[in-house]
Amino acid sequence: MTDTDAPRQPPPVPGELLDVLEEAGVTTSGIIDQMVHEMGGARTVPLSASVMVNKEEFLGRLEGLKTELVAAISRAQDLLPEELRAARWMVRERERYVTRTNERAREMLTKAKAKSEELVSDSHVIKEAVEEANRLVRAAEKEAERIRLEAEDYAERQLTDAETFLAELVRYVQEARAQFHETLPPPPEVPVSE
Repeated sequence: MTDTDAPRQPPPVPGELLDVLEEAGVTTSGIIDQMVHEMGGARTVPLSASVMVNKEEFLGRLEGLKTELVAAISRAQDLLPEELRAARWMVRERERYVTRTNERAREMLTKAKAKSEELVSDSHVIKEAVEEANRLVRAAEKEAERIRLEAEDYAERQLTDAETFLAELVRYVQEARAQFHETLPPPPEVPVSE
């Protein structure tokens, strides 16, 4: 077995991306839920629909939420190239396989030609050897085309999955931002005694 025949180890296919997105979703959802709960339980300003909240604390939580989302997006972006590298690795490995297959087919063709020259006296054997060599070359070419197409399909699926993950993350951030801008319903009227 030569160095080119030694099996190569693929880069790890990242599962961390889903973990990062899930962790960010849980963390940001917890912060948002806590802020919504506090707004719901906040004291109202007399004769007003407004509520009193600690401005610095509330802004601090918003900054924390922003930081968490930015960090999650950054971690997700750092992990995406691993998926792309895995797809590129698959394409390169398949190309190497096709190259090795073509080399073996050429070697077999060379051996078949050499063998056929030894059997010059029997033209039937020569004809069969040439046909077998041609069949092997055609089979190797078909296999190479099939592998190339599979690699392209795999890379396309990986890129589509990555695009879907990012679109979901953007949608989640937009929904979270929209929740911050929603107004709270007015508190129930307090009966006035006469």
